[in-house]
Amino acid sequence: MANEASSPPGDNAAPFSVSELSAALKRTVEERFGYVRLRGEISKVTRHASGHVYLTLKDENASIDGVIWRGVVSRLECQPDQGLEVIVTGKITTYPSRSSYQIVIDSMEPAGVGALLAQLERLKAQLRGEGLFDPARKTPIPAIPSVIGVITSPTGAVIRDILHRIRDRWPCRVLVWPCVVQGDQAARQVAQAVRGFGALPEGGDIPRPDVLIVARGGGSIEDLWPFNDEALARAVAACPLPVISAVGHETDTTLIDFVSDRRAPTPTAAAEMATPVLSDLKAEIADAERRLQRAAGRMVETRRAALTGAAARLPSMADLFGRRDQRLDLASARLASGLRAHVAVHDRRLATAAARLPSMADLFGRRDQRLDLASTRLSSGLRAHIAAHDRSLAAVAARLTPQGLMRPIALQAERLAALDRRAIQALQRDIRDRDLRLQGAARRLPSMQRPVRLAQERLEDLSGRASRSVDRILTQQSERLDRLGRLLGSLNPDGPLDRGFARVHHADGRLVRTAVSLSSGEAVSLHFRDGERQAVVEAAAPPPTTAPKARPRPQTLPAADQGDLF
Repeated sequence: MANEASSPPGDNAAPFSVSELSAALKRTVEERFGYVRLRGEISKVTRHASGHVYLTLKDENASIDGVIWRGVVSRLECQPDQGLEVIVTGKITTYPSRSSYQIVIDSMEPAGVGALLAQLERLKAQLRGEGLFDPARKTPIPAIPSVIGVITSPTGAVIRDILHRIRDRWPCRVLVWPCVVQGDQAARQVAQAVRGFGALPEGGDIPRPDVLIVARGGGSIEDLWPFNDEALARAVAACPLPVISAVGHETDTTLIDFVSDRRAPTPTAAAEMATPVLSDLKAEIADAERRLQRAAGRMVETRRAALTGAAARLPSMADLFGRRDQRLDLASARLASGLRAHVAVHDRRLATAAARLPSMADLFGRRDQRLDLASTRLSSGLRAHIAAHDRSLAAVAARLTPQGLMRPIALQAERLAALDRRAIQALQRDIRDRDLRLQGAARRLPSMQRPVRLAQERLEDLSGRASRSVDRILTQQSERLDRLGRLLGSLNPDGPLDRGFARVHHADGRLVRTAVSLSSGEAVSLHFRDGERQAVVEAAAPPPTTAPKARPRPQTLPAADQGDLF
């Protein structure tokens, strides 16, 4: 009894497992608190490789762990950063593995203007460190733009002020890219517009702007906060076109003011920065034209005075060319005598050279002697050859006793002797002709090369033209032959017979051309494709004397044998 009295109460209760206790605590916490809004300072931000973000919210007395799932991170109004004071909304739950509780964050917003400005300053420092604020990278605004791109809301006073100011100063083409300029979608749409204008090709269907204006009216820092977006600032910095930022009033400053090429205090001032004044340009051009005319006049007068002074200092034409004319006359007189002396010297040298050269008579005399000697030797050799043949023939004739063989042999010998004489004469003439042609060709050889080349070129050209003409004539004749063949086929009298027609002839074979040429009882022949048949002409039916009646309804006749026409 003493032991029972000393034992603690509840010893008979079934013990909880750790998992059961953790699950019970989890249900209790989630049912009790559900969704809550917390305000605190962010610390220990950890971005996991899976995309989830783990952080700690704290104040001066306590802290709580938080987690942001990957799908929620991209939808947050502001991104978690170390030291940023925020207001978050989420569900309180427990993490049984570590026996701790945490908040699963669904939304996050900065807690007050101070937090927004602190976040903006940190972003400014980051972009400044990357060199996006460097003045050296900024593009100058074109002096005379032809196309201006405007990114702003299509409804509102901003676009009307910009268009009105551009129309008054510099009428040009304006392309408006409409987008929202306030709210969660403003930064994304403005960034898309900047990238869209920068991607337009030069010379495309849509003209590429020379300068861009990003404009919005005034408002609170929360209204202008989309223009402090990091993605929008980087899009403006990377734009290949010059960008003028005109967001808010003169005292308002946003992040794109630092990365743009120029900052305008108001949208109207941005239109003035982007355009010159047409009337001022006309006045400047007129003034420059007047100054140019005056300067040209002064230059002409100065040059004329300098030319007049230089002409006064020049010597006269007589003094300048008199001595030269005299020297020219003396040289001309010496030139004639010098030419005669030069010609005389060359004549003497030519006579001396001609005296050393053999005369043409001696030159050709020796060739004629050689030619005569060769002819004499050839004649004697031919006569000796003929005599040897004659002796051979005589010996053959002496051995042949039949008289019938002597006459053909004698005739053959006479013809052989005649042929030998003609051969000797032809050979002598050929030798003389060849000698004469050789002499003439030797004189004409230098001058005949070009005519021969021209003749060869003309022969090749004529050959090509003749070949093309023959081909063309053959083609034309082939086409003409094809046309005549088709015409012949169309005029063939047997052609219609293949299509089911027949040709009618009189008994004597004449072709029947009209019905009146046939008489009743006349025999005719019908020519078909596969043969002919005979027929007899019946009398023609008399023409109807009254108007034709209504056409009767066709009746079905009983089948009957029609017989044979032939």
